[in-house]
Parts: sequence; structure tokens; C-alpha cells
Amino acid sequence: MNPVIKSQFNPAENFRRASGAQTRVWQRLAILACAVLSAGSVYGREPLSKHQSLSQEAARESIAVRVDHAPVLDGTLNDPLWQLAKPIDDFRQKEPYEGQPATERTEVRILYARDRVFFGVHCFDSNPSSIVATELRRDASQHLDDHVEILIDSNDDRRDAYVFEINPLGTQADGLIVGENGANEGDFDTGWDGVWTSEARITADGWTATIGIPFTTLNFMKSQDVVWGVNFKRFIRSKNEEDLWAAYRRAFGFTKVSQAGRLSGITDIGSGRLFIIKPYGLATYDKISGQNAKFPLTGGLDIKYGIRSNMVLNLTGNTDFADTDADLEQFNLTPFKIFIPEKRQFFLENAGVFAFQVGDQDQIFFSRDIGIDPVTGQQVPINGGAKLTGTLGKLELGVMDVDTRSSGMNPYANYSVVRLKESLWGGSYVGVIGIDKRSGNPTDSFNQTGGVDTRLVFFKDWTLSAHAESTRSPGNPSGASDLGASLTYNTDWLNAIVGRRKTGPNFNPEVGFIQRVDMNEGFADATFKWRPRIAGVRELQFEGFIDHAPDTHNVVQTQEWQGTFRAEFNNGGYTDNDISDVVTQRITTPLNIYKNIFIPNGLYHFARHQITYGSGLDRRFTYNFFERFGGYYGGSLNEFRVRGNYRPTEKLSFSVSQTWNRFRLPVGNFSVDLASWQTNYSFNRFLTFTSILQMDTANTQAVSANLRLRYNYRPDSDLFVIYNIGTQFASLAAANPVEVRENRFAVKYTYSFAP
Repeated sequence: MNPVIKSQFNPAENFRRASGAQTRVWQRLAILACAVLSAGSVYGREPLSKHQSLSQEAARESIAVRVDHAPVLDGTLNDPLWQLAKPIDDFRQKEPYEGQPATERTEVRILYARDRVFFGVHCFDSNPSSIVATELRRDASQHLDDHVEILIDSNDDRRDAYVFEINPLGTQADGLIVGENGANEGDFDTGWDGVWTSEARITADGWTATIGIPFTTLNFMKSQDVVWGVNFKRFIRSKNEEDLWAAYRRAFGFTKVSQAGRLSGITDIGSGRLFIIKPYGLATYDKISGQNAKFPLTGGLDIKYGIRSNMVLNLTGNTDFADTDADLEQFNLTPFKIFIPEKRQFFLENAGVFAFQVGDQDQIFFSRDIGIDPVTGQQVPINGGAKLTGTLGKLELGVMDVDTRSSGMNPYANYSVVRLKESLWGGSYVGVIGIDKRSGNPTDSFNQTGGVDTRLVFFKDWTLSAHAESTRSPGNPSGASDLGASLTYNTDWLNAIVGRRKTGPNFNPEVGFIQRVDMNEGFADATFKWRPRIAGVRELQFEGFIDHAPDTHNVVQTQEWQGTFRAEFNNGGYTDNDISDVVTQRITTPLNIYKNIFIPNGLYHFARHQITYGSGLDRRFTYNFFERFGGYYGGSLNEFRVRGNYRPTEKLSFSVSQTWNRFRLPVGNFSVDLASWQTNYSFNRFLTFTSILQMDTANTQAVSANLRLRYNYRPDSDLFVIYNIGTQFASLAAANPVEVRENRFAVKYTYSFAP
């Protein structure tokens, strides 16, 4: 689906303000936590037994073996302790040949001691020279490398899990699966960071890895007769092959926690309650265009505390995001807001608990609206916040409260969110959400959103989803509701969806992301998939999409129909081509597309075409290009984008991209170019340097840069040195406003410890 909607800083004073606000926040959360814990006896459920879920085959069983002391964790399996454990070795292919035995043998052995669990992995390879290992940066994507993923459902609730990923260099990535949902570009949400150890070695017969995970990292407090859900995945880059121990059907996949295997044997262990205190210190030089330079010296604190095995409290005071990755510049071609994902650690962790999605990108809760000006992209200081996430039997709970202080045109504000989801059968649920924003703006002192949603799964292939929300603001305007429903059918050969959605003209969730209001939309999409016996070709896809979205008075606003052909190749390459994309779009407010050029109001009809190709991913140099050409609001537009990635060694990588936009419009002809150059250099796994240089000709001062040195001197503790010219966070505005220029140098030190 590709619709058209695409004064001088005073540390003491600020700590005093933050402390007062944080006290209020913590008081609220303390009261809430007591209520939740007392409600546990009412809402608590026993976890699903293995007989209560539909299995794809006989349940996979594994046993962990007790050891008196930790094995040697040096990346090899030479320690005799590893031979005490029976290896898990029955891996099956998910890709390319579903259900067939893996082409290369994989063995996983599991040991445990009183305070942690250990995994020893042996990835045999008949051609060790083909092993790909190029990434040393923690939490960077490992999709271009050979790698192994370990899933642990420590609460045995069959829907949420921790994931630990390692490549042949021992590089770590980790994250969460919440409600059997991973991330758009991977098996898990990388917003969570855990403390664990890993080493790996490439050997004469493949590669081996050793991993140690403390029970405190899993916030695991049960000590007797432990049963976990577990799964293991191996990816072989040279063959583009995915091998899983359980849930290897393509309709399931690694995120299908309910289809994971079982691990038993763990007993008589110590308490693994999570309790981490992480203070930081920050020294900054900050100069914003038109303002005097500032030299703030400040600090803050983050706390994580496990209230119970399946519930965690996060607290933050005087929160800082100086170390967050900079946004890549984008040029908005539509009359609608542009979506840029959240990157800040406090909001990313357990973000899936708060998810309430109502459209392709529309979300009722969008954390990026907190602490970032949506128009200028400038940071709004956060006094502090608290977040409680977890489960009580079948009830999934998320509560958040964040307090921001006034900054520039942004008055002080307080944001509160409550999200509840009751798990039903087979991935089904019913949920509610409530959001309350209070602001110092006298004309917009509050904004509230309430909603209910459900997902009902039938016969494993059919899913019915529905949602209803309304908002409340000063004046209580009518037409402030949003209703929608869709029916989805997903199999190995067909993905299809039909849906309806009606959004009132005054629907206004200020802490959400909504691209369009005043809409009465109907849409349908079907993708047919075929796996032919053609050399080098893995799958062919044919997609048809239609969208009709008049306003609530039935006046045409947006229409689109599209036909697409795709091919996926065995080496990871692909092609994605819109044979035809026919668009009708009404402009109701002149669109400032570029500098002093406006597209006037009117109803526009145009057609365009798209060609996309991505090279195979089994080489050190990869590339892709995108070309879209055709009509555009009474004229024409040619978009061409090319991106290349080169990884000459495991320490050094480059990524270069260039976008050319050529406009030929009745109101004028012009061009907008965007370019970026990213360099990553890893001295080792713990010391890395990243630079991003960007150019955007849509702005008068077109060059920006972000340079970052990170030293991970101990687990979950870092020293950052950061230099930024331009803007760290991009604007979400529908038009393309001139960015606020910032010259910023920062040194940030964090220290994480368990009291």
C-alpha cells in the first residue's frame, strides 16, 4: 500500500522545578502502583498452559542444566561444562523453503547458575569463508550479517518476550516483543536495552558464541520450577536463509511468542528483581540562530525498578536526549504532516504497550509530541516523568506521566496516558486508552482523548480490527470523533484487507499523529504472492490498491488506485514497481511547497509511475534506487533517489544517499536536492564514532552535521561527545518550514549501577 498521504541556564533552579514536578508525578504513580498491586488478586490469571494454544506441531521442549559456577564465556565452547547440556539442534527453515530442515546445523546449549542463565551456540557452516560479520556497533541492525537471536518469554504469558541478538563478532542487539508485535524493520523493538555479556569466534567449522544473561535483566523473581517460553533463530546471510527452532511457518515467524518452545529445569535461583539507578552529567555549548550562546552544566537521573516479575516502573528526572540519533532530513511532497519515528530512549522502552494505531501511520498516542516542538523540531525541556508497564494475568497495562517546562513559544505542559489491553484468544484483544494534556496556553488549556479498540482473530487467517475514539478541547466542538474497522486475510499466497474509517472535522488528539481529519474513507488492498521455480527468484507479488476518501459531506478530497508488481530475489535483492498510480487530491489551503511558491487551491488529477530496485545483500557494497515520475498538482514531478552502502571492514562503513526532485508546475519550475553521507568507525565493540553530513537545498543554510563519539566503558554506562550543526529533530509540519539552526557541543556521562 502506497497512498498519497505519505535566559542563562540555572542548574539549581531547574533541579528545584524538576524536583517539585517529579514529586507530583511520583505521588501519582505510587498511588496507581498500590491500586494495581491490590487489583492483582482480581485481575490475575494463571499463564496459558501449552495445551491452551494451537501449535503448528508437537510442542518443542528443552531443559536447562544447573552448574555451580559460570562456564568460561570467551566465545568458544571449550569449557567442559557446556557438554552437560543436551544440544537443541532441530532447526527448520522459514526462508526460503518453509518447514524443510536447515541447510547448516545449529546447536544451542543452555546452562544456569543461581544468578544467571547461559547460552552456548555453535553455528556450523560448510563454507566458513562465506560467513558475513561486519557490524561492531551495539544495537545497530545486523540484517547484513550472519546472526543468532534468542527469545525468552520469562513470564510464560505467550505474548511478550525479550530478544537477544549476536553476530560472529560478538556484537549485541536487544529489544522487546510486545503483544507478538515486533518492529517494522526487524523481529523486535530495539528501544529496550539490557545488561548481558557476549563473545563470539569464527572457527574452522563455522562460528560459536557464548552469552550470559542475569536474571535481574529479565526482572525475573520466581525461584522454583521455572518454565519459560523460548525460541532461537539463525540467519545465514550468504544464503539469505532463516532457520528457527519453533514457529518456523511464514504465517507465524519469530514474533509469534505463543508458538515458541518451552524451557524447564530452572529451579532454586536467587531473586532477579530489576533495580537500576542511572545518573548523568551534561556539559553543553548551545547557540541557536538569533539567540545568545548558552553554557549549561546540568545532570539528571533515570531509575528502573521491578515491582513484580511482569511489571516495571521507570522514573526520569531532568531528562536529556543529547545522545539521541539525529533525524535524517526529509522533503514533504504532500499537504499532510510527515511521519518521523520516535528515537528517544525513555519513550522507546516498552513503547508497544501504548500503541493504538488507527491508520497506515496514524496513532492516537505519538510520544514525539512530548518534548519536541512539532514545527521547529526544537527540544522542549522535560522536568521529569514516570512510566509503569507490565501485565496482570491477561491484562496488559501502561501508564505514563510526563511534565515539561515552558520554552520559547511552548508553555509548560503535563501529559498523562493510560493504556489497558485484555488478552483474548489467539492474539486477540480488547483495549482502551485515555490521554490527558494540560497546558499553560490560556486558549488551549487542555486536550483529552479516549478510545477503545479490538483485534479479533478467527481461524488464524482472518482478523477483524475496530476502533472508536473521541477528543475533548476547550469549547467542546462537535465532530470530534474517529471510527474505523477493517477485515484482514493473511496466508502464504494472499494478503488482503478491506476497511472503512470516518473522522470528524474537529477530531484533534494533540498527543497523537493524525494526517487527515474530516474524512469518510473506504479502502481495499490485495497482494497475491507466488513462489515460482525460476532461478534466483524467491517470490513474485502482484498488488492492487484502491482508496476513496471524501470528506464527511461527501465532497471528494482524496482518491487513489494503484497497481504494483514486486519481485524478491534469493540474494536479498528486490524490485518494487508501481505500474500505475492514479491520484485525485483536493487542496483546500494553498500549499507552500518551496520558499515563496504555493500550489493554489483546487481539485487535481494526475497519474505517476514508480521503479525501484535494490541490489543483493550478500556483498560488502549494496545499493538501491527509486524513480517516480508523472503528474503532480497540475504539472509534473520527477523524483530520483539513490543510496549506496559500503562496508570495507568490520570497523568501517559508509552510507551515501542523494535525492533529486525536479518540479515543473504552472506556478514555477524548481528543483530540491537532498544528500547525506554517513560514516561509522568502530575502534572496537565499545568505542564507536558516527558522523552524518546532510544537505538540503530547500533551506537557505543547507548543510547540517552530527558527529558522535560513544564509549561504552561498562554495561549500560556511556561517555558521549557530540557536536551538532543544524537541527537534531526534524519538523513534522505539512509545509517545509525553514529550519531553526543550532550549533551545539555536548559531553554527556552516564553511570548505571544496581544498589
